Amino acid sequence: MARAGLTTERLTQAGAELADEAGFDQVTVSELARRFDVKVASLYSHLRNSQELKTRIALFALEELADRVAAALAGRAGKDALAAFANVYRDYAREHPGRYAATQLRLTPEEASASAGGRHAQMTRAILRGYDLTEPDQTHAVRLLGSVFHGYVSLEMGGGFSHSAPDTQETWSRVLDALDALLRNWPAP
Repeated sequence: MARAGLTTERLTQAGAELADEAGFDQVTVSELARRFDVKVASLYSHLRNSQELKTRIALFALEELADRVAAALAGRAGKDALAAFANVYRDYAREHPGRYAATQLRLTPEEASASAGGRHAQMTRAILRGYDLTEPDQTHAVRLLGSVFHGYVSLEMGGGFSHSAPDTQETWSRVLDALDALLRNWPAP
């Protein structure tokens, strides 16, 4: 019988908190059992293994991030929408580094199709419609934005910009200005 109070949702939330504190790579069913002061076997009625826990955290984080992005995008268009979208990703990564790392977990095709990943893609494409991009340029732009946002956030969080001026916020603003200009003047094939 499952220990009272333990649910898959509660374990997923605790796993997400563990990921933020210790790093996503450190998340295991064993570590979660220690947090709840239960035997590992007590968790197997809720989770098959550490990979399932990590997948659940990834799905949770993707959903949480999509909800934040959707709220930030409401009523915005053009550069304002681009900046809101980018800032939510950056803020989420800073606030929840382990959960952000979880969003990068490779999911199976079935898991990916059931995840909030589709919402992320739809919101990105909605922003790009404001720049009048059509296919295949829209797909190229989605990949560009994802690469720039993830690359910048990863370097910043890893301390890659901490050794020199100017302030990273100034650079971030310039990056968003450059992306906006590029998207408005997308090069023809």
